[in-house]
Amino acid sequence: MATPPTDADAEVDEFLAQRGHETESPGWEESYNKKQCPDCGGIHAADATSCTVCDWSPRSA
Repeated sequence: MATPPTDADAEVDEFLAQRGHETESPGWEESYNKKQCPDCGGIHAADATSCTVCDWSPRSA
């Protein structure tokens, strides 16, 4: 079960962002009617819920 973000989490995210790190949760990259896995770059149909190449899913990120 995920816990809600705290002020400490926000401070860590700000620290990392200032140093060029991404702090957002990864999600599907979308183009036209396809989804692209942010982990391996696999291309999938628009209704895909997980990557068939590397098993990545937005829930596992």
